[in-house]
Amino acid sequence: MAEFPTSFDKDALIRCARGELFGPGNAQLPLPPMLMMDRITDVSGDAGAHGKGHIVAELDINPDLWFFPCHFPGNPVMPGCLMLDGLWQLTGFNLGWRGWQGQGFALGVGEVKLSGMVTPERKKVTYKVDFTRVIDRRLKMGVADGIVLADGEEVCAVKNMKVGLAAEKS
Repeated sequence: MAEFPTSFDKDALIRCARGELFGPGNAQLPLPPMLMMDRITDVSGDAGAHGKGHIVAELDINPDLWFFPCHFPGNPVMPGCLMLDGLWQLTGFNLGWRGWQGQGFALGVGEVKLSGMVTPERKKVTYKVDFTRVIDRRLKMGVADGIVLADGEEVCAVKNMKVGLAAEKS
């Protein structure tokens, strides 16, 4: 396991997006505005519901977030695809945090259930990812379940989300 902290502030997430946290060519988060969290509050390689690792992060909600004016005019909500992307981002971050090498990419998701909305009136989104399987071979892959909470209310749940890391071909 790599020697990284178990929580990260926004500055550290930006460093990750620039390729400075895990090194060039390895797992990176996207830069704002596509970065879907403000901080990671906990990450592990052996905790969580299945003992295979987890990650928890938060996004502070304010009415000025870029997606509210366009999704949808007059009825602003956070798109469900951005909730899923936040979970994928965190899954890939966990793999890089483990010290695994390679560039991250989403491989799919088995099931997505949207049960609520993130509106401009909400204060905080919490993402929780629990790994169900980790594969450390030529292809490094994490399989996980995740939930998104808005002010403590579950608004999204996913099953069998997959993220891989692959080294650049030479």
